[in-house]
Amino acid sequence: MNSECYIHKEGLKLESGESLKELELTYHTYGEYDPKRNNVIWVCHALTANSDVFDWWEGLFGENDLFNPKDYFIVCDNTLASCYGSTGPLSKNPDNGQAYYHDFPQLTVRDLVGAHEILRKHLKIERIHMMIGSSLGGMQAMEWAYQLNGKLDNLAILASNAKHSPWGIAFNESQRMAIEVDPTWRESNDEAGLNGMRVARSIALLSYRTYSTYDHSQQENEEGKTDNYRASSYQRYQGEKLARRFNAYAYWHLSKIMDSHDIGRGRNGLVAALNEITSRTLVIGVNSDQIFPIQEQRFLANNIPNAEFLEINSIYGHDGFLLEQEQLTQVLKTFLSDSKTDE
Repeated sequence: MNSECYIHKEGLKLESGESLKELELTYHTYGEYDPKRNNVIWVCHALTANSDVFDWWEGLFGENDLFNPKDYFIVCDNTLASCYGSTGPLSKNPDNGQAYYHDFPQLTVRDLVGAHEILRKHLKIERIHMMIGSSLGGMQAMEWAYQLNGKLDNLAILASNAKHSPWGIAFNESQRMAIEVDPTWRESNDEAGLNGMRVARSIALLSYRTYSTYDHSQQENEEGKTDNYRASSYQRYQGEKLARRFNAYAYWHLSKIMDSHDIGRGRNGLVAALNEITSRTLVIGVNSDQIFPIQEQRFLANNIPNAEFLEINSIYGHDGFLLEQEQLTQVLKTFLSDSKTDE
């Protein structure tokens, strides 16, 4: 495993017309190229993850898992606007040497993909054997697959959609509202908005999980309780857990980026754009997903020309893409085996 940071002095022109004058791209690589350099697996991570995919997707990525560094050259880079090393709101603005904070420009999914493409060229990767992304990562993988056209053999999209829904945007806006009412959010320091983000994460968790999840894991063992419920403690714990490892500026911006997702923007609509994706594609949905419901993945599979749809059964809702490793391993293993047969 190697963790590196690439500094791209030429910067990046954003979809908005603004520019980031200098980019820092933090990324991890695992394994080595095979002689033909056709064993690249590129991972696009979800909202609050980082570039160390072996850390957060254990069971799918690791030395004893499906995506094994003995077999593949695996790449995962931290998205722009995050707080795990790549350029984001806490980075220094080259214009004044101070952290961006509230002055960080608004990005879109296409801007994140622009940074991935810069890193791909830096690493001299001509062809990607498989790209995999879930949730916000699935949005990036889909957008990049549209642009790569011919340089990507296989695409796996998990629990994502072609355009972020009003339902999903509403959840994100509620979370941003929680951050914005935190009095410290108006300040310019690394800790601004953290109390608000604790609440935002609690809101998010309700969309990531389901009634059945809480019924299964947060029932009271003690009869007659009238306060201090397990479910209450769990919500507070999850908010605190994120506050210890993440940043409110990054959370606010990344949720905005998710809202921007529309594969059909400026491309004659969703169906026309999806029809342009030439990669062999597997679309995976979680049957209990409330934030990215299963019909959104069916829509993708019905409109990407060479796509297959598979449904995973889980009580964990959207988080099933992280927690149902056995099911994911099986369907992805079959998909990869079929790919070798096609070759």
